Amino acid sequence: MATLFRWLLRLTVGAILLGLAGFVLTWWFFARSLPDYDARTRVAGITAPVEIVRDHANVPHVFGRTDRDVFFALGYAHAQDRLWQMTMLRRTVQGRLSELFGQRTAESDVLMRRLDLYRAATASVEDQDGQTRTALDAYAAGVNAWVGEVNTGARGRGAPEMWLFNQPISPWQPADSVAILKLMAWQQSDHLQAEVLRARSSLVLEEDRLRDILPDVPGPGLTALPRYADLMPEIPQRFAAMDPDAPFDPLSASLPATLSGASNAWAAGPSRSAAGATLLANDPHRLLTAPSIWYLARLELTSGGVIGATIPGIPLVLAGRSADLGWGITASFADDLDLYAEEVNPKNAAEYRTPEGWERFEARDSIVEIKDAAAVTLRLRRTANGPVLPPEQFALDTIRPRGHVMTLAWSGLSGDDTSMTAGLRLMQARSIEEAMRAGRLQVAPSQNLILADRNRIALKTVGAVPLRDPGHQSQGRMPTLGHVAENRWQGWLSYADLPETSEPAGGLVGNTNNKTVDRPFPEHLSYHWGDTQRIARWRGLMQSREVHTRDSFIEAQLDTVSPTARALLPIVGADLWFTGEPAAANTPERRRQRALELLGEWNGEMNEHLPEPLIYAAWMRALQERLIRDDLGPLANAYSHVEPLFLDRVFRDIDGASAWCDIRQSAAEESCADIARMSLDDALIWISETYGANLDALRWGDAHEARQDHPVLGRVPFLNWFVNIRQSTSGGDNTLMRGLTDGRAPNPFHNVHAAGYRGVYDFADPDSSVFIISTGQSGHPLSRHYDDLGELWRRGEYIPMSLDPSLARGAAVGITQLIPAPQ
Repeated sequence: MATLFRWLLRLTVGAILLGLAGFVLTWWFFARSLPDYDARTRVAGITAPVEIVRDHANVPHVFGRTDRDVFFALGYAHAQDRLWQMTMLRRTVQGRLSELFGQRTAESDVLMRRLDLYRAATASVEDQDGQTRTALDAYAAGVNAWVGEVNTGARGRGAPEMWLFNQPISPWQPADSVAILKLMAWQQSDHLQAEVLRARSSLVLEEDRLRDILPDVPGPGLTALPRYADLMPEIPQRFAAMDPDAPFDPLSASLPATLSGASNAWAAGPSRSAAGATLLANDPHRLLTAPSIWYLARLELTSGGVIGATIPGIPLVLAGRSADLGWGITASFADDLDLYAEEVNPKNAAEYRTPEGWERFEARDSIVEIKDAAAVTLRLRRTANGPVLPPEQFALDTIRPRGHVMTLAWSGLSGDDTSMTAGLRLMQARSIEEAMRAGRLQVAPSQNLILADRNRIALKTVGAVPLRDPGHQSQGRMPTLGHVAENRWQGWLSYADLPETSEPAGGLVGNTNNKTVDRPFPEHLSYHWGDTQRIARWRGLMQSREVHTRDSFIEAQLDTVSPTARALLPIVGADLWFTGEPAAANTPERRRQRALELLGEWNGEMNEHLPEPLIYAAWMRALQERLIRDDLGPLANAYSHVEPLFLDRVFRDIDGASAWCDIRQSAAEESCADIARMSLDDALIWISETYGANLDALRWGDAHEARQDHPVLGRVPFLNWFVNIRQSTSGGDNTLMRGLTDGRAPNPFHNVHAAGYRGVYDFADPDSSVFIISTGQSGHPLSRHYDDLGELWRRGEYIPMSLDPSLARGAAVGITQLIPAPQ
């Protein structure tokens, strides 16, 4: 027995030591890919020494003799910190993810190949001006210099993920940067999903009820549209309410409609500024990931210093400032996309119908390599309207007429896209006039530029917006037949016709993705907008002060009061407050009364430490579910987020909208008060089962946890503890500090889409400007800069946004010196 014990002890100790040695060895290999920020390196491709000074937050400040050298160093810095992220973005837009991830990403690759974004990006490189092509070439050379150093210097393959997904890194090309910009544009728009949802809903609802569930933003009325079934022949209406939508994968090239682009930006002129100079605040919203899509950087160009938010892979400061000009961006929601049903010739499948007769599809083959599976050969087809889309995606099969294929027209498919040049010229602009001239070259994405120089403020919508025929059958709101001439695009709106506000009389300008213009079709900009709620809170905060400061702009950026809660609770609960007999403790009636007591005293602040936001959010979610499920069936799953205008219409009985309150399948006739009461009980049961029965002990932050997950390793057991960043957060779907909820079971209130970048620029003292991102600068999980900015972001804090070189050097974590290699 003693001998057996000794051997068991030896084996146990040996296993522990072996496991420890394996862990240490793995740690050592992974740590090899951490860059040395204090290195002095000789590189080919620069004309003079370049310095990359990384301040205390690991923000690189790049100083070089020429712009070419500066862009080279930016590519080098991006690759040092975010090489894996950059290669994933490139693979995504190329449709080559499945070479690493197998069937998991095959659907995404198929879509990207059919859209052919990378080919359009390659064609667009030659359309950039000479200065931009130089910047793209230099940036690519900088990326490749770091990749070469990784390959020759035993730097752990450049990123820990490379050990798990070992594939050679192909050289970076200028087209890669243009393609990633197109990918960002693709992910910003949700007009495709909006057209499909309206078409599907039109097939199962009458016109009045469709107007309720998909309400127009308040303003002058819209003439009635035909039902989708009237536009399309032989639509299989029985399939319209099916729910074919697959769970969202963070590796997918396409995002659900609710996770498309959103943002806030506003500016104050000198008359509304306490210091007599302009102010600008901006916080673009995107899907939260670890690391963030955003990367802070400062570039010292020959035109002057610029600092702000970049995206690794793109050599642009997309939102930021120089010494003289600040620029913010918001998604404009301009309708720059249309879906078409193209009739295929029943006698010749290689042809489709046009206004002039049958024409041949443009066609070519493309092979998608899939790990651990046979390669797939795609036949890529294109019509005059655009590429043929895969019918199994976006629920297109539910609205596609028999004998037709669905195609897409979108501004971002252009092979003459000069958006990169527009971005570079914006960085070099010294005034609002120069910035607006730069915006003429923007193609995709369509955005609102909020601008502030030292004395003036302005808003300008930029990007290509199609001009539609007045006879367009759906006015761009639903798919139409591609062979009908009136449905085809007639060119582009002129740049002068895009919305513009310069030096407003009130001294304030802003956008929260709200409706910006109210013009009749076809001169309109869009019927589908991104916000109807935040803008009301912004307007109130801005007008509550005669003058503003940097701190008041920060206060507004971090505001967590929900105007939606303040508007909806009084009308939804109108017949519930102060009604009913006193209820015994621990009964459903007593819990309902306590919930109403809490909500009745609540000011609408979506604070992470309060119980009321969770009760309110769960109630409104349960309420919308009860209202629409019996009418829409499985299609109700597509309405994953509460639509405030819908609930408002129902409970105010606008145009008979209270009809939604009656449950079709029940014999009794339910009132809206009945539904409100039942849905509150539904919500309280769900809360009790999920978070406990004590309402006073609830915390919104427990439900509204920010999920900044690694798109690849975030699902791997054990590793996810190291790579995922989880934080209790305030805010909600409709607060200025927006934290969009997931909307899907089992955690519908997780914060998944928020302001990954925040910046506030004060031109009275430009170096007092501040900014922050939601994670850290490094994409390496073993780096202390992987998540060091995340806690500041969660608490609503910022770091200095200064162009003063001495401040960067004074607390630098390292200075990288790039020296020209001998010729």
